Amino acid sequence: MVDACGGLGFLVRIIKLGVFPIIQIGIPIILIVLGTIDLGKAVISSDEKQVKEAQSKLIKRCIYAVAIFFVVTIVNLLFNTISKVTVDQNAGDMGTWWTCWDSIKN
Repeated sequence: MVDACGGLGFLVRIIKLGVFPIIQIGIPIILIVLGTIDLGKAVISSDEKQVKEAQSKLIKRCIYAVAIFFVVTIVNLLFNTISKVTVDQNAGDMGTWWTCWDSIKN
C-alpha cells in the first residue's frame, strides 16, 4: 500500500473507510430520525394539516436517504471497477491511484 499510495495512504484510508461510511449510513439515519420526530410532533399537536405536511416531509427525507445511500454505493462501486480495469490495462500514472484505492481493504 505504501508504494501504491505514495504517502497518501492515510488520507485514502480515511476517505474510503471513514468518510464514505459516515455519509452512506449516518446521513440517512439522521434524515429518517428527524422526519420521524417532525411527524411525532405533528401527531401530538392533533392538527391534521400539520400531520399531512409532516408525512410529506418524512417521505421526502426517506427518498433523500435512499438516494444518498445509493450514490455513495455507486461511487464506491465505480472506483472499485475502474481500479480493476486500469490495473489490468497498466494505465500509467492513473493506475497507481487506482492501485492505491484498491489496496485499501475493510
